Amino acid sequence: MKSRILICVLAALVLLVSACGGTSNDTSGAREPSRPGGATSGQGSGESGQSGQSGQGNAAANDEPGATAPPAPTGQAESPDKISTFALDVDTASYGYARGTINAGRLPDPAQVRPEEWVNAFRQGYPEPPGDGFAVRLDGARGAAEGTALLRVGLQTRTADAAARRPANLTFVVDVSGSMGDPGRLDLVRDALHTLVDQLGPGDRVSIVSFSDQARVRISMTPASERHDLHAAIDTLATEGSTDLQAGLVTGYEEAARAFRPVATNRVILLSDGLANTGDTTWQGILDRVEEFAGRRVTLLCVGVGREYGDTLMEQLADHGDGAAVYVGSQQEAREVFVERLPANLDLRARDAKAQVAFNPATVESYRLLGYDNRAIAAEDFRDDTKDGGEVGPGHAVTALYAVRLRPGTSGQLAVATVRWQDPDTREPAETSRALEVGGLSDRLWETAAPRLQVDAVVAAFAQRLRHAEDEMFTEDLGTLAGHAERLSAATEDPMVTELAGLIRRAGSLR
Repeated sequence: MKSRILICVLAALVLLVSACGGTSNDTSGAREPSRPGGATSGQGSGESGQSGQSGQGNAAANDEPGATAPPAPTGQAESPDKISTFALDVDTASYGYARGTINAGRLPDPAQVRPEEWVNAFRQGYPEPPGDGFAVRLDGARGAAEGTALLRVGLQTRTADAAARRPANLTFVVDVSGSMGDPGRLDLVRDALHTLVDQLGPGDRVSIVSFSDQARVRISMTPASERHDLHAAIDTLATEGSTDLQAGLVTGYEEAARAFRPVATNRVILLSDGLANTGDTTWQGILDRVEEFAGRRVTLLCVGVGREYGDTLMEQLADHGDGAAVYVGSQQEAREVFVERLPANLDLRARDAKAQVAFNPATVESYRLLGYDNRAIAAEDFRDDTKDGGEVGPGHAVTALYAVRLRPGTSGQLAVATVRWQDPDTREPAETSRALEVGGLSDRLWETAAPRLQVDAVVAAFAQRLRHAEDEMFTEDLGTLAGHAERLSAATEDPMVTELAGLIRRAGSLR
């Protein structure tokens, strides 16, 4: 025990001696940097999370890829409560479902509001990296309350040319249980599948599995060029029976494993309202049954539909099944997911991606990550490549927002953000980092910060209000937030921001 204590003390002294003044640099590559990671806990006290992109504040340094690793925060050695570590998450289902709920005249369940998925749903405009992996942006702004600041960590992957992407093996697992007979469920799914089949390339292949109280292979893996057969299989989908989601997903993974192609992107796509009522209805039990197949580089996409929606089950299947979750509430949204986004984003840019933010104890008194409640991981697992992270595809942006309390009159380095991932094919690990100075913060969040950072702040604040979360970072009421969204919709010319303003006002009328 004494020897362990001595080792910890020596490690802390090494970090202290190696710390130096802060510039903002970027580094990437398959190497093992000396910082941060070695602490004993994942999140700081009272953390929650968020996602977003684009920004200013130390912009010149943020735009320079490739130099040397940024130094560790100065002032003292890093301590466990000043390191935040989490798995990346590109889900947007929470926002999609809440949007449909509010438009239907109901407020969402606070437990189903996940701020990071709300911010992930919005366009960010980060610059892309020149190659595979991530570009890192770090910016922020001082808040209205004295000593507060909003820090944004933005991560961006390179987009893919749909024509140049690798071929895909897609196994669609379609819920045809009785509850899918309601308008806007199975009819929406059939329309989306018909449209997608017409968009796929000659090297792509599709299989379709349906499930109710039992699973059935409607068509085994078939080249996308045989569209007549695929359309005919889609037309056979009709509602019946109860919902054994476990049977459907197990059969889907078995089908994907049989047709697995090492040169292709292999993906299972679950389309369901998530209201499992037969068989094992827990995400743990379901994933235990498909763990062997998932380990063969078969990823999962969960697509939720329906006014009544099993949000928790679908989210946990995606988070723990090397996948992502989205929600579609209309034909337009379904076509956007399956026609505009899915064909171009079938490839992966990173496996088991994780982020770690080390705050400088000399400048930061406390911090909270907004959201990512289900994605926190222990700091010592950051560089343990056997620990699960998140899967990120081409052109994806991931944002984390931190509410920070600064020490009075402070200056110097604020934080260092590092992202670590594995190559999708070789599993070779790589990292890149970015640092930000306190002086790089914009003076006033709502006046001088970049418009996209302000949009992220509005989205996060709206989510916090619906969660009934007390937050000194965001003190604005819904009317004020709606006003900010209306102003920013003109600045960004973004229809989603215009829609956001209307959603906030409608939510205010429902309280």
